[in-house]
Amino acid sequence: MEAQVTQTPRTLPASGLDRPMLGSPTPSRPIPLAILVLLLIAVLAASILGSLAAGAVHVPLRALIAHQALTPMDRIILFDLRLPRVLASALIGAALATAGLLFQGLFRNPMADPYVIGSSGGAVVGACIGILFFSQAAFLGFSATALLAFAGSVVTMLLVYTLARGTGGTNVVALLLAGFAVSTMLMNSTYLFELLDPDPARSSAILETWLRGTVGTPGWPQLAVTSSLFAIAAVIAIPLMRRLNTLALGDEYAQQLGLRIERSRLAIILTGSLLTAVAVSLGGLIGFAGLIVPHAARMLLGPDHVRLLPVTALAGAIFLVAADTLARTVLSPRELPVGVLMVFVGGPFFLYLLRKSKQEYGL
Repeated sequence: MEAQVTQTPRTLPASGLDRPMLGSPTPSRPIPLAILVLLLIAVLAASILGSLAAGAVHVPLRALIAHQALTPMDRIILFDLRLPRVLASALIGAALATAGLLFQGLFRNPMADPYVIGSSGGAVVGACIGILFFSQAAFLGFSATALLAFAGSVVTMLLVYTLARGTGGTNVVALLLAGFAVSTMLMNSTYLFELLDPDPARSSAILETWLRGTVGTPGWPQLAVTSSLFAIAAVIAIPLMRRLNTLALGDEYAQQLGLRIERSRLAIILTGSLLTAVAVSLGGLIGFAGLIVPHAARMLLGPDHVRLLPVTALAGAIFLVAADTLARTVLSPRELPVGVLMVFVGGPFFLYLLRKSKQEYGL
């Protein structure tokens, strides 16, 4: 049984909660958490309604709210096509944002996004293996695709973490370089699966969709499985938030407080990888949501991960619902892959963070 974190060090180090993460100023008057959560729930509900109404076939919000006014065609469009997709995009956004919060807290750097450090790439490779070669397999109700995506994400994260880990802690430059190198290798390795598949046209279409990042229309069983996995990961993440706060004090003080550091880091990596696998199994490679949302939440609430968790998850859901709605309506009737849209938004934001970190890390 792990020791309870109840002691308080006499002197807090400069790298603790008293110093916000890079590029994340602590607000002088934080917004009350309960008010912010209720506001975000209302915005999420409005976003879902708006997304259900928008599309090539417009469904008036009044008809949507007054359920009896819907035509049979409207019911098919809303409940068989759009509703699963909107719920999937909300789930993807919440999962990616929460995974980003975990990884940023673990590496103490706002650039530690699942996409940037290779976690998403590993999940994509695992998911591709599941789709192409084990599409009918399942274990304990979970598809081989979801399980292999989780395994791919975990293995990749452990590899990147090991490569970036030095004697004095995790080097940020090494983390970014290792994540980029591993992610690039994994992305290119997916094309080997196309060559190995007896039906290369099928595998080519699947890989193209996944690598571009597209929120499709999942079946209700798939949505139920991924929602269950997200719920499990979210429950596990709750106590991990206090451990992240303790880790922010530095390894020496965390040990003094009784925290088992390596065990905590492994738990954070596994939980973040599970969340990444949930997102990838629903939408493929969608980057930068895990980068932008936790950073914005930290600017609103400060560095306390306990307060950040619900806000980050809700904001991530809103962000992806809005992004997917825009992706499928801006060039209507054609759809823009949401992963491509996110690159245009997240790429400049990543460069902004990189520029802010230049002096501190000598980049």
